[in-house]
Amino acid sequence: MITTDILDIQKIRADFPILDQEINGKKLVYFDNAATTQKPTAVINAIAHYYNFDNANIHRGIHTLAERATRDFEASREAVREFLGASSTEEIIFTSGTTQGINLVASTFGRKFIKEGDEIIVSGMEHHSNIVPWQMLCEEKGITLKVIPVTEQGELDMEAYENLLSEKVKLVAVNHVSNSLGTINPVKEIIALAHEYGAKVLIDGAQATSHFNIDVQDLDADFYAFSAHKLYGPTGMGALYGKKEILNAMPPYMGGGEMIKDVTFEKTTYNELPYKFEAGTPNIADVVALKTALEYANALGRENIAAHEDMLLGYATEQLSEIEGLRIIGQAKKKVSVLSFVIDGIHHQDIGVLLDNQGIAVRTGHHCTQPLMQRFNLLGTSRASFAVYNTIEEVDRLVAGIHRVKKMLL
Repeated sequence: MITTDILDIQKIRADFPILDQEINGKKLVYFDNAATTQKPTAVINAIAHYYNFDNANIHRGIHTLAERATRDFEASREAVREFLGASSTEEIIFTSGTTQGINLVASTFGRKFIKEGDEIIVSGMEHHSNIVPWQMLCEEKGITLKVIPVTEQGELDMEAYENLLSEKVKLVAVNHVSNSLGTINPVKEIIALAHEYGAKVLIDGAQATSHFNIDVQDLDADFYAFSAHKLYGPTGMGALYGKKEILNAMPPYMGGGEMIKDVTFEKTTYNELPYKFEAGTPNIADVVALKTALEYANALGRENIAAHEDMLLGYATEQLSEIEGLRIIGQAKKKVSVLSFVIDGIHHQDIGVLLDNQGIAVRTGHHCTQPLMQRFNLLGTSRASFAVYNTIEEVDRLVAGIHRVKKMLL
């Protein structure tokens, strides 16, 4: 039996109350972590504590509740700055998640600095949220969208990427990690090559932040977006990092309270960073709880989390590869703990339903990456994705569950 003594996994599992339940009479096995991770009690309690004791609007109040709420809100900004390795909290903008972060850049940087005849590059393994906003901008302004091809192994064709680059390219938008394949993309190299041509680079970090350390200064990323809910944090919030000089040059995303300094009917002057991009009352409770989620991950050690997940990925890859008729989609040399697979003669949705009957939660479908599915001539896959609280025994249940599915349907 493969084991890991890096972390006390059973102790960690006790921190996640949702795992202690039965689904269809079976102990829950949760392998849908690429869609969203579960939340530890500490995060749940942080949300409850805010509403029980500190609920108030931030920044504009002088009473005690407002001051406490503001303190904790801005403490989370500092936690995110440290987590990403940014140089200043002015570079951290709170959003509703990765999708809003990408749309913010498309709607502000894109509309101001990218014009007709320019080009934007994305990759063939992007989530729809890192495709559609650029398509909308391209259609609006007469910009050309170009795509980095994906190899049969599920890696980006870097030679083709270099050939796509030119002085016409104003932005490159790629994911750090593929949500469908688990591929870790060479984003530092992608950024360096783009900068040689004067292009800015946005990195979709939604799938990366829960798996390994991020240092936006080392990467030299111009923009980096992520979502809290994939990092043991709350849903409906995330953050966008942007280099200060670029953010200062960008117009506001939305108009309203907080993003202004002075308003008259003749003219409005905008607030300083990061508030220029944070119009209206934010998702205060969940922002506050994000700090707790980051502290939880940091306490475990992201290197330790990565080692445990890599162990699970290696074991699961080995076991699933032995199942006749099962193909793993995406065989990149560098991966996080995501396994997408198909079984000859069985629809991926049938696999998902029958595994759920056994208490095993996996994701099925195109995973919001339809162009990538088309690249592999697939309608969709079944995807098992692992987190720090998953175990070898749960992988064994997945393997046994797949054998049972095959016996029922083939």
